[in-house]
Amino acid sequence: MSDQDFREFDPENSNGTDISDEVIEEVTNGSGHNSSETNDENKEKKPTEFCYMCRRPDTICGPLIKMAPGMGVCSDCMQKTFDSMGNFGFGGGDNSKSNVDMSKMPNISFLNLGNLFGEGPKVKNAHGSSTAKQDEKRPEPAIDINNIIPPHKIKEKLDEYVVGQDYAKKVMSVAVYNHYKRVATGTMDDIEIEKSNMLMLGPTGSGKTYLVRTLAKLLDVPLAITDATSLTEAGYIGDDIESVVSKLLAAAGNDVERCQQGIIFIDEIDKLAKKKNTNQRDVSGESVQQGMLKLLEGADVEVPIGASSKNAMVPTTTINTRNILFICGGAFPAMDEIIKARLNKHSSMGFMADLKDKYDDDKNILQKVTVEDLREFGMIPEFIGRLPIVFATEMLDEDMLVRILREPKNAIIKQYAKLLELDEVKLEFEDEALHAIARKALDKKLGARGLRSIIEEFMLDIMYEIPKDDNIGQVIITEDYIEKKGGPRILVRTAGMIPEKAAAN
Repeated sequence: MSDQDFREFDPENSNGTDISDEVIEEVTNGSGHNSSETNDENKEKKPTEFCYMCRRPDTICGPLIKMAPGMGVCSDCMQKTFDSMGNFGFGGGDNSKSNVDMSKMPNISFLNLGNLFGEGPKVKNAHGSSTAKQDEKRPEPAIDINNIIPPHKIKEKLDEYVVGQDYAKKVMSVAVYNHYKRVATGTMDDIEIEKSNMLMLGPTGSGKTYLVRTLAKLLDVPLAITDATSLTEAGYIGDDIESVVSKLLAAAGNDVERCQQGIIFIDEIDKLAKKKNTNQRDVSGESVQQGMLKLLEGADVEVPIGASSKNAMVPTTTINTRNILFICGGAFPAMDEIIKARLNKHSSMGFMADLKDKYDDDKNILQKVTVEDLREFGMIPEFIGRLPIVFATEMLDEDMLVRILREPKNAIIKQYAKLLELDEVKLEFEDEALHAIARKALDKKLGARGLRSIIEEFMLDIMYEIPKDDNIGQVIITEDYIEKKGGPRILVRTAGMIPEKAAAN
């Protein structure tokens, strides 16, 4: 090795200075003596290592930082590198002074030296658990008690999207408000507040799912909607009970903290009723109710990440369901007969007796449901006890269906009007036409779900023909068109009918 290799790297002067002859001789020959004893001792010592950048030996610059096998860098060169990067705007600071275009310097990455030596901040692992650095400085809670929306404002927001169902909206607003107060405070004077899980009854198409979906969107919390029909006892074909929590974790973007403050809506809960007069094992009825008890009350549940079932190839995480709000809903067919039988049980004879058909015309008979009726239907007492808030939605009549067509922010006729507006055509519905659509929906007994299918049927030809003719400016849907006694009224485009978009063009 030549003397040129032994040049000392000065951080202040990049040209370097020559090392003295004595130092070179000492590094080359050992301690500077030429005796045979000294050479024998040097053979037993650790071999000298040289800095990859300045070529100084470790006997002068100190222990080297191992960057790769057989390659080390001294602390002075490493510091010099970091200082140079800072001056050019690489490592933070005032990047406005930098003339370096980072986009033209590919394959540049920076090391966290603290991680090389087992120090520095850690990141969130695959299981979603916090790290030491995150534990030192926890993020602010997602829900602040001072920012929780009060019940009357929750109901006002629901009124903008959901027509009618005033009692159901009031019950849900109060229950959600109390639940998230409980989440924000935990305990009040060492008094633990129980969860406000809800059981919602109502005929199909009455807005049960839409209420929950609108509520979750308003509160900006994760929502998971699942059907109870696919749930089975562990070990049988179907979804395990923990799969409902897996869906909520996926809705929260695999964020455990956010998932533990979400809402789970389990629809078709009436399908879990105990089967009567059966000799087979009830793997999708009472056994599922019993398995859901721990979820409703609050427990640590191990769920897979990114999958609906656990296996050896899927990572898992632990979710605590203590602060997850459960809302169960179902149509509960034949529940009205159970309620009528209970109401008519006490009077069948005498002058003060009620007629047995007294409640036959009561469309909202489900609102008189009690816990005894639910037990008679097939729900076990332990399951009912963990759903303390029980209420029913109203049966929709013709006037409510017309309001559903017209009033909400995203009403159905507003959606079709927006579609035709993109074609620069104005769409209108006569009041008689809306009532005719409502009557057809009542005949189908599908509730609000039947409205869109009916309108889609009559709008098909209109949506098909309008793009053909640029002269069409307005379409008016009439009652005769809905009753199939005539056609819609079509007006030719005039200067006053041209929408703003067409006028701008």
